Amino acid sequence: MTLEYRKRALGWPLGYAKVALNTVPKVWQGVLVCITIALATTFIADHYGGPTLLYALLFGLALHFLSEDGRCVAGIEFSARTILRLGVALLGIRITIEQVTGLGIGPVVTVIAGVSLTILAGVVLARLLGLHRDLGLLTGGSVAICGASAALALSAVMPRNEHSERQIILTVVGVTTLSTLAMITYPLIVGVLGLSDNEAGIFLGATIHDVAQVVGAGYLISDSTGEVSTVVKLLRVAMLVPVVLAFMFLFRHARREEGGSKKVPMLPGFLVAFVVLVIVNSLGFVPPMLAEGLTDLSRWCLVTAIAALGIKTSFQKLAVVGWKPVILMAAETLFLLLLVLSFIHFGLV
Repeated sequence: MTLEYRKRALGWPLGYAKVALNTVPKVWQGVLVCITIALATTFIADHYGGPTLLYALLFGLALHFLSEDGRCVAGIEFSARTILRLGVALLGIRITIEQVTGLGIGPVVTVIAGVSLTILAGVVLARLLGLHRDLGLLTGGSVAICGASAALALSAVMPRNEHSERQIILTVVGVTTLSTLAMITYPLIVGVLGLSDNEAGIFLGATIHDVAQVVGAGYLISDSTGEVSTVVKLLRVAMLVPVVLAFMFLFRHARREEGGSKKVPMLPGFLVAFVVLVIVNSLGFVPPMLAEGLTDLSRWCLVTAIAALGIKTSFQKLAVVGWKPVILMAAETLFLLLLVLSFIHFGLV
């Protein structure tokens, strides 16, 4: 083997190793802050009772200043995205295909109707408030599917103008804030309405915007509710594919006139990993001890990610962008909430 061939053969592994080594110094401080919050809140919950995830969220909110500037920003972003996705993917080890089929056709219909009608409602509400249709589509898709991730994916296939960047930032901040509030308040609605664990899981999974908050709210109630809400939420995440394709078709003329094209993410990697783990677990290939270890790792990842999301959440930024877009997203959130509750009330789930 020649020296040149060896260099080429080792190029890819060495490249990935170099990227990893360059990333660690940038993120370790922020990740350490989030892990410290996870350790502290777990200790409090274990010794004094109460929900670990809610404690982590509240501790994170108290440290929001760390997300504004400084050495922790990269690590907080890493925790809120990468560690979150790892934690959600590992949740697949607790779920089997039998559990998914046990949900029945109702949750699938509820998810499809919720996504489609919420996007349409966003367009109508935007027009009523005197806002542009594109903002209604962007916010409606974000509320209906998976929050900030959907906003970024959908914006990639929408035409650009002088207001695009502001609309994207507004949508990301708005849905993140509303999703955080939903994580705290929706479990209270579950208690007031006396929903069963299965109904509560469908309700939370079909209404809360971001994956992390769905998981947090679900496991605040019970493990059973957490598992159902996660499955239902990931059904919503999968709806990103047809919705992105629909947006591409809708804006095809604008994109051609603009003369640009951007690569649009399709299936999120954590969703693929989640499905693979569900299949592997359903086939009985995962030993109980390994499943337990991965489940614990998943919980630690989620507590760490929830802490990061709390740190990132700002209630002040909404005040500087005007009230109409805020009212729009709040109205879309309320519409989705009432729609899903109607499905549950009439026994359609």
